[in-house]
Amino acid sequence: MQIIDAQIHLWAGENAPSHHGRAPYTVESALRDMAEAHVDRAVNCPAIWDAGANDYAVEAAVRHPERFATLGWFPLDEAADESLVDVWLDRPGMLGLRFMLAAPEMADHLASGGLDWLWAAADRRGIPVGLMVLPPYLSAVGDIAARYPDMRLLIDHLAVNPFEKLPAAAAHLDALLALARHPNIGVKATGVPGMATDSYPFVSTHGVLRRVFDSYGAERMFWGTDITRLSCSWREAVTMFTEELPWLRGRDLELVMGRAVAEWIGWR
Repeated sequence: MQIIDAQIHLWAGENAPSHHGRAPYTVESALRDMAEAHVDRAVNCPAIWDAGANDYAVEAAVRHPERFATLGWFPLDEAADESLVDVWLDRPGMLGLRFMLAAPEMADHLASGGLDWLWAAADRRGIPVGLMVLPPYLSAVGDIAARYPDMRLLIDHLAVNPFEKLPAAAAHLDALLALARHPNIGVKATGVPGMATDSYPFVSTHGVLRRVFDSYGAERMFWGTDITRLSCSWREAVTMFTEELPWLRGRDLELVMGRAVAEWIGWR
């Protein structure tokens, strides 16, 4: 079984937000940790807090194309337009895009239609777009998915606020599960140990995972870590899924642990 982490951040600078404690997190660090955890590949979402992270992502993909692929980002400011999408997709290892839309001003753009040019561009190209959004904006994501059915969306971290613990962390779960009716929405089960109220194997989160699996299925639920903000080991984040969820076995396990995300983003 090939194991592919659906979201990590690589960066070479010293700065990082306080909840991403492994700074910097270099290619060499990731390869060492992946070997220890038996993780074969990882989807790099370049760190938004490091100005050089996008260029570093290209370097990682050029040096290790079999290990790292990228969902990149660019500033969604007044100068951004559709031409940037093609510029980004021409970079080595770049399979799609990923944006953090959790800040109020960006989330308002999401809901108001101010980013429709971006969704239209992704739709025309049939590319994946990752989104970090918070629960109040999930209905807007559903509207976008309905209007642009040829792009594939990935919702980060089950839309869980990384600073919240259960049960508050999953108060929005019904709204997230309602989006499963859109076949072009998938969810990253990333950062899951971070919302747990107990230690490994984080049994407090297992019911949430089962509900997500029952709604989205193995083809649209993607295991991953966001490893630099987790206090557990990468190996524990793997075995939590591969050994501790008795209902996740066989082909379904293979899909959730990597095959599905590779197909979703076109990483052949």
